Amino acid sequence: MIPNNIIRQVLLLLFTILLAVVLFRQLESFIPALLGSYTLFVLLKKWMYILTGRYKWKKTLAAALLMFLSFIVILLPIAMLINLMSSKINFAIQHSSAVLNTVEQFIHSWETKYNIQILSDNNMQQLTTWTAQTLPKIVGATFNSLITIVFTYFILYFMLVSGRRMESWLIDWMPMKNENVLLLRHETNALVYSNAIGIPLIALFQGALGLIAYLFLGVNEPIFWFIVTCIASMMPVVGATLAYVPVAILFFANGMNIKGIIMLIYGFGVISTIDSVFRFWLQKQIGDVHPLITAFGVIVGLNLFGFIGLIFGPILISLFILMIKIYVNEFGVTKVT
Repeated sequence: MIPNNIIRQVLLLLFTILLAVVLFRQLESFIPALLGSYTLFVLLKKWMYILTGRYKWKKTLAAALLMFLSFIVILLPIAMLINLMSSKINFAIQHSSAVLNTVEQFIHSWETKYNIQILSDNNMQQLTTWTAQTLPKIVGATFNSLITIVFTYFILYFMLVSGRRMESWLIDWMPMKNENVLLLRHETNALVYSNAIGIPLIALFQGALGLIAYLFLGVNEPIFWFIVTCIASMMPVVGATLAYVPVAILFFANGMNIKGIIMLIYGFGVISTIDSVFRFWLQKQIGDVHPLITAFGVIVGLNLFGFIGLIFGPILISLFILMIKIYVNEFGVTKVT
């Protein structure tokens, strides 16, 4: 006979889980905003505590100031880049057929010259279809990003105003030892710093390397390709090759073979090589994140959360590894001899 108290406990637990699933399904589109607000909270909470503790500012005033400054320093430049990218992508959508025809003619000329097959008609058709389907989605993502930013700052305000209470609540309710809760908080904050600061710095560094070549070789719209290089550098494995290889192809397609060759040599020999060294050094300095965690984390994060996943994907994998360590610390694991 199962005691009534156990039955009541199980039913209450099942109802709570069911309610949590329903709420999660309805609010999952706001997860990127929640993650973004937490990232900004980790970066700003030190200054929030200084303003309210040392200088006795009101919480609402301190939060408003920090949110305004973060918008000016972080989000306003991103919004300007998004606007620039959107206009260029709209232009690319309108002229995508002409661009693809130029690339196709260039590839066919090489196939005829060297008697090889690089691109079949079927592959070219698939590329055209993929381009037509993908570019509008990128433009649509701009609107979604604006909505995410609004909700990010809405959540961030309450995090900043109630930061200490929120952290105290987490410490009290986490089902683990206090030392492990503090370890989890410390490691999470370090991971946020590593990814929120490290990844953009790496992207800017690689974009700057690309911009030097684009200006020297006289690439049309060098600022646009600089932005493309910054964004592409965040992608795992291929990275900035998604930017400088198309530039080289455009050079070849327009008969500027010397510039195309220089672009490829500089891209593979300088941009990709120096980036790898700088990426490894910077991540070791900031958060000691293994490159494999970053690579696989970006893939996971993009699938789960979209653009903000570039930052939180690696954090999820690092947290998974950390939770295994905490589990071993909490319950112990006896080695079998």
